Amino acid sequence: MHLLNLGILAHVDAGKTSLTERLLHTVGITDEIGSVDAGSTRTDTLALERRRGITIKSAVVSFAIDDVTVNLIDTPGHPDFIAEVERVLGVLDGAVLVVSAVEGVQAQTRILMRTLQRLRIPTLLFVNKIDRRGARHDAVLRQISDRLTPSAVPMRATEALGTADAWFRPGLGAQALEVLADQDDELLAAYVEGDPYGRVGAAYGQGGAAVAGAVSHGDLRAALIVQTRQALVHPVYFGSAITGAGVDALVAGIKELLPPAGGDPDGPVSGTVFKVERGTAGEKVAYARMFSGTLRTRDRIPFAETRQEGRITAISVFDQGADARADAVPAGRIARLWGLTDIRIGDAIGEPRNAYEHFFAPPTLETVVVPGPGVDGRKLHLALTRLAEQDPLIDLRHDEVRRETAVSLYGEVQKEVIEATLAEDFGLEVTFRETTTICIERPSGTGAAVEFNKKDPNPFLATVGLRVDPAPAGTGIGFRLEVELGAMPYAFFKAVEDTVRETLGQGLHGWQVTDCTVTMTHSGYSPRQSHAHQGFDKSMSSTGADFRGVTPLVLIEALRRAGTQVYEPMHRFRLEAPADTLGALLPVLAALRAVPQTTDARGAACVLEGAVPAGRVHEMEQRLPGLTRGEGELESAFDHYAPVAHGVVPERPRTDHNPLNRKEYLLNVTRRVGS
Repeated sequence: MHLLNLGILAHVDAGKTSLTERLLHTVGITDEIGSVDAGSTRTDTLALERRRGITIKSAVVSFAIDDVTVNLIDTPGHPDFIAEVERVLGVLDGAVLVVSAVEGVQAQTRILMRTLQRLRIPTLLFVNKIDRRGARHDAVLRQISDRLTPSAVPMRATEALGTADAWFRPGLGAQALEVLADQDDELLAAYVEGDPYGRVGAAYGQGGAAVAGAVSHGDLRAALIVQTRQALVHPVYFGSAITGAGVDALVAGIKELLPPAGGDPDGPVSGTVFKVERGTAGEKVAYARMFSGTLRTRDRIPFAETRQEGRITAISVFDQGADARADAVPAGRIARLWGLTDIRIGDAIGEPRNAYEHFFAPPTLETVVVPGPGVDGRKLHLALTRLAEQDPLIDLRHDEVRRETAVSLYGEVQKEVIEATLAEDFGLEVTFRETTTICIERPSGTGAAVEFNKKDPNPFLATVGLRVDPAPAGTGIGFRLEVELGAMPYAFFKAVEDTVRETLGQGLHGWQVTDCTVTMTHSGYSPRQSHAHQGFDKSMSSTGADFRGVTPLVLIEALRRAGTQVYEPMHRFRLEAPADTLGALLPVLAALRAVPQTTDARGAACVLEGAVPAGRVHEMEQRLPGLTRGEGELESAFDHYAPVAHGVVPERPRTDHNPLNRKEYLLNVTRRVGS
């Protein structure tokens, strides 16, 4: 028996959770099919998920298809919860991407498919809702080919489309041969030999004869298996999660076409944490995919970048629709682990694998969480910290002075989820301030500054000189030395570098400073000294605190001399609307600072592509239906940062000790205030 860790992904409302429920029923895990509308689904267990009919948290359930054990992971479809999808992708062996036969390829569908292709995750496509009025076959296949992948392999055809009697007839036809031959030279040669004039014989079904006498059905099926497992082609099934049409064919495809989980159970222990939740007693429970070795209860295992050790106190694995306690979890399996107190999402367990990376853009919106009447601010901060543990892309900023916490977001729906979670799980009522855009700062030029040890106005026993230079966009923050590494203890250099990175979190306008190189140009310290017959005297000797104290003053002064430019996040948008609505649409786009860069007429429709500030996307989505008679389709995703060129430069309230104001900073940091 082999294992398969399978993800189900889709645009919101494509029927992904309904398909999950149908699959569980088809393979015998459930006696009745859970309903999204009735709130009785197996994988959507949160109260808010059942009220809203959407998936918010990824869920794992296991079942068997003959000799294949499948760990099925149902992921959210709404773009506001893309972080849940992101953390799952790295643990998958294969995926099913669900598309609606009525709505076709949508914005989130394209984002997900691009990411699956970039990660080379073998993927089957399931076109759902063929029983719905307005369902399309050929048009959706064209959309898939044009907007998702030209390497789509139609797994035959549908009958009685758009009716309750719609069904799917599986098989392979001439179009499949053409797609597969593009990826296989031997198949292509046989194809050309059998059809020298470029004419393909009639389509054939399961067990059918050869096409043009040269390519057998067995050869074609073998090529389909190999190319699907290599993520070169993507079989397309049609069906209905509601009626069950086409689901048996999909189940057969999952078993036959997707690759088994790899990993040596006798090798070194190596796994990745993709989800963290709290147990009934408040303890951390880590969901981990094991890639190598076998992890056992009572094992002491290093984890995270710090390589600290934790002791596994309990393990449960997913089996036949439930999770059961186990003594061990081998390579290939997904398990829940207890005992790793400081574990975080993305942490490696045992031998590190590839570093955790973000597959999607970080959130570009932010809001302040306002406690309701009688809500303890400390309890609220603790609750938000726990939520952030479960979502690595959501960042918290706590302002001690104003006693408020800001949280980053992907969209407005996330506010509702945070509000409901705080109320239901922690008993805390909150509201939110208006959502604002998260900008960044980049240096405009080069600037340098230095503070010398034992020279006024520097009250710290440390010499630090820094130069800030601009770096190419997307390169992040670099730190270099122009002083000898042996000029002072390494711990002092480390204190400077760590403080530089922390200080760059809030630039001259309060935003994260990035795409720059910071060079240490001067260093110096007071060696360890003591009075006669007495111990170490901190007042005469440099400590790490001196370097951590002076570095923000030097860095901010260097930034002030370099100057910084504030950049706002921009989304790339694609908008398809009836051509006769452009007259009403274009002025509104201009008012939202949405700039079309290309216009493409397609019959009675028109496609606009361009850039729009991230902070205007929500309003654009809200106004589009009224401007286009409900026929407009908008997709957008983060693309780049652009200089703020309109209105007042946005400022972000500072949450640090404000090194922009030397006197205020020194009062906050130390009692040794210089003159």
